[in-house]
Amino acid sequence: MSERGDRFDDRPVRRIRAYADAAYDPDAWPADIPAVRQLLHEGLELPAGVTMLVGENGAGKSTIVEAVAVAYGLPPEGGSNQGRHVTRPTESPLSDWIFLERAPWAAKWGFFLRAETMHGYYSYFEDVATASDPRFHEMSHGESFNTLLATRLNHPQFVAGLVCLDEPEAALSFQSTLAWLANLDVMAKRGTQVLCATHSPILAALPGAHLLELGEWGIRETAYEDLEIVQHYRSFLDAPGRYLRHLL
Repeated sequence: MSERGDRFDDRPVRRIRAYADAAYDPDAWPADIPAVRQLLHEGLELPAGVTMLVGENGAGKSTIVEAVAVAYGLPPEGGSNQGRHVTRPTESPLSDWIFLERAPWAAKWGFFLRAETMHGYYSYFEDVATASDPRFHEMSHGESFNTLLATRLNHPQFVAGLVCLDEPEAALSFQSTLAWLANLDVMAKRGTQVLCATHSPILAALPGAHLLELGEWGIRETAYEDLEIVQHYRSFLDAPGRYLRHLL
């Protein structure tokens, strides 16, 4: 229940759960990923504000974020719920197996930022853009992400809705990542619900973020200090030689 009571619970997505008749092979991908298996068996509550999915490559972060985005009605290659561009379908079938419990009065707007396919989204956007819209292809990778943040994700026009982010830090410098951290805080305070898959200990440091660590155990709620990625970064930066002598 929200602080204002259940009847005022306006989260775009309250809970993710599997359809009772979802037909999947539990021993085949992606159902064999521990985090996905747990999601299908137990469901997952999505609180208001920002939820960070953190874990190693292959832990299921992107698979879950993509499935939630597609189940919400967003293009699997990124964009808003008005976009319908497709180049080469590669999404998993997980979105067909899950149901999103949503408040009927919640905002319907959403956006999916998928770092690896944003080039295709930029091309699509150029085809439908007006003269005053940004030209993302004319910017550096990081500049385009920052402009997208300012004009689409954290714009006063979009005061609520769901934003799904798949490793946005891939294009960002240290300073830009800090700017994204600040903007995510503003978005959450405006009422935007954010689900973010990340490897960034900077983004994971967002005050008030709900931290879920994915791994061989499945999905577990954790504190920032207990995240494996935070411990590894601190250990490396404290003494890089301890790692380098085993690698080089």
